[in-house]
Amino acid sequence: MDVALFITCLSDTFYPRAGDAIVRVLRHFGCRVHFPAGQTCCGQPAFNSGFHRAAAVLIRRMATVFEPFTHVVTPSASCAAMVKQHGPPLLADDPGAHAASVRLAEKTWEFCTFLRDRLNVDIAAHLQAREPVTFHYPCHARSIYGLDDLRAWLSRLDVRPPARTDLCCGFGGLFAVEFPELSAAMLGDKLDELAATGARLVICNESACTLQMAGGAHRRGLPLRFKHLAELLAESLGLMEAAA
Repeated sequence: MDVALFITCLSDTFYPRAGDAIVRVLRHFGCRVHFPAGQTCCGQPAFNSGFHRAAAVLIRRMATVFEPFTHVVTPSASCAAMVKQHGPPLLADDPGAHAASVRLAEKTWEFCTFLRDRLNVDIAAHLQAREPVTFHYPCHARSIYGLDDLRAWLSRLDVRPPARTDLCCGFGGLFAVEFPELSAAMLGDKLDELAATGARLVICNESACTLQMAGGAHRRGLPLRFKHLAELLAESLGLMEAAA
């Protein structure tokens, strides 16, 4: 099966290990993985800021870059949601580009859902952890996979869920810039709940949320570590050395 990796901006810049893990896991399960070097942003920051014309330019480019590939896999449910839900409407006035964006939307997958729904991989059966884990359920993941899905993927680990699993980390893209006091307060609540679980390893499949929470934990001196599920899976399968 031919798969193209859409790494996303924040993953590429701050958490490339998650992308490395995805490539290793996909190859392990029989995929031929490609990385189109012409890829850029999916347009989500522009879209969320109201610059829909700029976002449309990026979606059009992305549809062109990924056109040759059968499937597109990304570590980010947020970016997957942008491509699948908002991409085609942005190009509704251009029939050719709209058709290409629909094809892109139909073949774009968040990593865990691709493993489950296309490769029939039982994620839980392969995961191992030497310590208790907790998790963050990203807001933007909610249109891609459910909280019950995340719980199922982690079900064979010693999972210590936060008291409020639906609590936002406070990032929200430009929300954190335009409303820093609110963002910081929400982050504080989130970190309190994660720390209260007693687990030190936090599974988070969204690089933006990880960036927000890891920065806050560092500033507060909290002993929390963050991993994408792809990293833990690659480590469990012996495809990567375990990261501290």
